[in-house]
Amino acid sequence: MKDFIAEFYRNKILMTTISAWLIAQTIKVVLGVFRKKRFDFRLFIGSGGMPSAHASGAACLATSIGIECGFDSVYFALVFAFAIVVMFDAQGVRRSTGKQAGILNKIMDDIYWQGKIQELRLRELIGHTPVEVIIGLFLGITIALVSYVK
Repeated sequence: MKDFIAEFYRNKILMTTISAWLIAQTIKVVLGVFRKKRFDFRLFIGSGGMPSAHASGAACLATSIGIECGFDSVYFALVFAFAIVVMFDAQGVRRSTGKQAGILNKIMDDIYWQGKIQELRLRELIGHTPVEVIIGLFLGITIALVSYVK
């Protein structure tokens, strides 16, 4: 077990990718403090917002594997395809889900105020705008490049 933990922490690709996610989530919290004038821990563990931690982590993982294994390796090809799917999903499918949640919440508000039903609100901040994904992409690449500078 001790060897497993040591190996886990020696995995530079994994540690760099986790760092990219943590940095992106921390930036969301800091921006949230400026925007809302209060600390909201839900921004750290939630999805959506600026920058995209999904894009940051996926781009960092792809860049790190490209640096370690070569940008012409099968590993890079696999993780590059994975990163494209993650980023497309973050700004496409999940963003649409958030918009639908907003519309459904409005419908629920209308029904609630008419006294017919009382339900919990759906979470609307689920996906990302294309800009949030692009900023996350560049953040992840930058973190990987900085991590591998010798």
